[in-house]
Amino acid sequence: MKIHEYQAKEILAQHGIPVNSGELATTPAEAEAIARRIGKMVVVKAQVLVGGRGKAGGVKLAQTPAEARDKAQQILGMDIKGITVQKVLVADAADIAQEYYLGAIVDRGTQRVVIMASAAGGVEIEEVARETPEKIHRVSIDPLVGFQDFQARDLGFAMELPAALIRDFVKICRGLVASLMATDASLAEINPLIRTPDNRLLAIDAKIDLDDNGLYRHPELEKLRDPNEDVPAEKLAREAGLNYVPLDGNIGCMVNGSGLAMGTMDAIKLHGGEPANFLDVGGGANEQRVTTAMRIILSDPKVNAVWINIFGGITRGDVVARGILAGLQAVQTTLPIVIRLVGTSSEEGRQILAAAGMVALESMDEAAAKVVALSRERSAQGQTTQKEAGA
Repeated sequence: MKIHEYQAKEILAQHGIPVNSGELATTPAEAEAIARRIGKMVVVKAQVLVGGRGKAGGVKLAQTPAEARDKAQQILGMDIKGITVQKVLVADAADIAQEYYLGAIVDRGTQRVVIMASAAGGVEIEEVARETPEKIHRVSIDPLVGFQDFQARDLGFAMELPAALIRDFVKICRGLVASLMATDASLAEINPLIRTPDNRLLAIDAKIDLDDNGLYRHPELEKLRDPNEDVPAEKLAREAGLNYVPLDGNIGCMVNGSGLAMGTMDAIKLHGGEPANFLDVGGGANEQRVTTAMRIILSDPKVNAVWINIFGGITRGDVVARGILAGLQAVQTTLPIVIRLVGTSSEEGRQILAAAGMVALESMDEAAAKVVALSRERSAQGQTTQKEAGA
């Protein structure tokens, strides 16, 4: 679950990290009043859960309260990557002598929290990693001994921080790790962390991604969710208890089990296709889950073929087959659908599907090859139709 910058800053401040002061505004008049209270130049920042706000014009400086009102008027209602800006953060525009990056992330590969720091702050860390990876410095936290001050000092020296700021940097690193651990977050990021002309460190932007699986322990954090920012498909999946992640491809995947879902995407890639999503319907592919999953998959306009890949473990194949038929009857589509059904009572399930005029394959490789081929045919048909329409 992603939260807004102003919410992330509040969490960081609770753990001793200095942040620039600011308040939330939903109208131009509120922005003007906040700027007047701050009493100096401010920055008006769109609060949306996507990157690239600055490039889209969602971050503007204002010298006076009246100008802050005008800038807020321009930003509120703006569309940034499909999301309408409904609120802005009006914050003190701190003077910047140097920008740094500091982030804490849960690294699944090492099963540890990793701290990343760079003197190349103020830009996307992915861009730095791609173009100048040597500028990113990392330390891994041993879960038995925890984060150590010497690790923060090592990062500070690697970033060539002034010696006078190392002690403050250690405190900020500790606060960032504490913020991550206390909220069960998967990512806590300050970009940029700035050095001011009077030699202070200040977090002027922040990002925290909360792990949905840990929210049951933090009901106070669940309240931070912004329903206006939810992608409809992701919201539907969350309410139905489905694990769904949209991707950039065009082959919709409905799978039971996260391991099989990963294997399904790998198989599609192996045959030259691109998965449109990760969608795990869980242990049982009953009618309700299949129906909801199909609605989610078909809501993506990029999808031109669907692969239903089910392994019947505890759930019997015949039950799964009836669920698939009922679900497809409730959500009808003209898109090609490939079904692979194996496991417990899978033979009975395939017979049920065959009686309904649907073929269920056993081979995963065969199913992957078939859905990729159908997707390509569909893409080719679409291109031909576009050319004819243009003609």
